[in-house]
Amino acid sequence: MLPPAVRIYAVTNIKGGVGKTTTAVNLAYLCAAGGCPTVLWDLDSQGGATFALRGEEQSGASARKLLSGKRQLPELILATGYPGLDLLPADFSYRNFAVQLAQRKHPTERLLRMSGALREIYGALFLDCPAGISLLSENVLRAADVAIVPLVPTPLSLRMLVQLRDFIEREGWQDLKLLPFFSMVDRRRSLHRELIAEARAQFPQMLTTEVPNWSEIERLTVRRAPLAAVAPASPAAQLYGQLWGEITARTAAVEHAGATSSVGAGDHAAQPPAH
Repeated sequence: MLPPAVRIYAVTNIKGGVGKTTTAVNLAYLCAAGGCPTVLWDLDSQGGATFALRGEEQSGASARKLLSGKRQLPELILATGYPGLDLLPADFSYRNFAVQLAQRKHPTERLLRMSGALREIYGALFLDCPAGISLLSENVLRAADVAIVPLVPTPLSLRMLVQLRDFIEREGWQDLKLLPFFSMVDRRRSLHRELIAEARAQFPQMLTTEVPNWSEIERLTVRRAPLAAVAPASPAAQLYGQLWGEITARTAAVEHAGATSSVGAGDHAAQPPAH
């Protein structure tokens, strides 16, 4: 019998500069600190999560070699120094990941298949995704059990969320849990308050936790460490703890509902999270 499938959390947004890397690093740390063996895969060629966790690029870890099977994900794992948390570092070749995917058979399923090599090692895989719409982002969504979407309160962010929700619905990925939340919030601004209220009315699945635009949070890339590791009692670290608690509660509720009803066939349904 195969071990349970690794649960895959994709931290994603079509727009850049919304706090994806900060979210991925902090939540992956909290997941590991809670006792779940966790690995964070930095899929962004700019390597923000790799830098924040003090990782280094691995030689020969190109997207082409990974997709051709010449290199396997477990070969590239780096320890972060934090118990239970490992890193799959970024590679500059990832800027061409979508091009390499397009040259393979079943291109939208490659990431899901590659993650199978991690199933005996980890309980959770976090994907720190680059901005934009591409074959890579489609792979990420197809592989993921949970899509965590940081949103800056702007009209374009809400438009993007509508597009993302509609795309997931068109693909029929009913068991992909979409969990958006507001990031870089400034409630002194009336526009932020208005857009947040509008979004909460339109998207009942919106997480209640809001991450403000605090310099303390921006310092993560200066300290190169998760907030809860260096300042666990700080308001910023407590906020990410609250966010992670809300995410785990939502996913646990979905699992409970799935255990009491039959699940249709599909890519996501074929590997239900069991952690």
